[in-house]
Amino acid sequence: MTHLKKKPTTATRHASSIVWRDALSRSTPERSLLAKGLYKRQGRNNTGKITVRHRGGGEKRKLRIIDWKRDKVGIQARVESIEYDPMRTANIALLSYADGEKRYILAPEGLAVNDVVESGEKATIKAGNALPLSMIPVGIPIHNIEIHHGKGARIVRSAGAAAMVQSKEADFVILQLPSREVRKISAHAFATIGQVSNTEWKLVSFGKAGRRRHMGWRPEVRGTAMHPNNHPHGGGEGRSGIGMKAAKSPWGKRVQGVKTRDKKKYSNVFLIKDRRAK
Repeated sequence: MTHLKKKPTTATRHASSIVWRDALSRSTPERSLLAKGLYKRQGRNNTGKITVRHRGGGEKRKLRIIDWKRDKVGIQARVESIEYDPMRTANIALLSYADGEKRYILAPEGLAVNDVVESGEKATIKAGNALPLSMIPVGIPIHNIEIHHGKGARIVRSAGAAAMVQSKEADFVILQLPSREVRKISAHAFATIGQVSNTEWKLVSFGKAGRRRHMGWRPEVRGTAMHPNNHPHGGGEGRSGIGMKAAKSPWGKRVQGVKTRDKKKYSNVFLIKDRRAK
């Protein structure tokens, strides 16, 4: 896949770019692996109240069901296609197992159509294979990592992301995550070999607001441009700063330099180096 700048025929096209999907093998998803109904992210909770601002609209999208557990141990699967997924930054791969079942997984970098992948302790160290962390050598890039074995992958799932196995001790494996956080994960948890595909996604420049509206993002207004009744940063004559020592949210909460992690969180004992540590 290639990151391309568009021909500058207008001001917005001059600033925008795309990821050319010439390497993808099919445009229509596997119907049996689509969730029922449309998937909408409107930023509302179950009572209809807005809990996440600036979301709404966007193109109609279908949710692909991804195999996060990789629990078909010892059964080889052929990569039938590499596809675009509108719900995530990474590309996905359609696997066709020897027993006839089909499943979607996140496509790692370097995975190609007709490649054979498998999961389990006896799987080889090859992009797309899933193994317990205890069986993965030190220094190997991995993604799609479980935190608790059998619960499915929870971390390192975004385009271009990869964690690194640093060392092993007893029943734990020490990983360096993409955020530079270093933490312990159960040695029995599964992870997939390789880096997540579509690494050039972060280079994309959207160029104009309309392109973001198609993606389901609504406009965001600066606090300093608002009336003082609507935001702590609002008011003042002409262009003025926020007028206080620390930035505030629309509800008056400090938003810079405030630690938000729970001091009593269960997983604190597994943290070796926090991602914010200098």
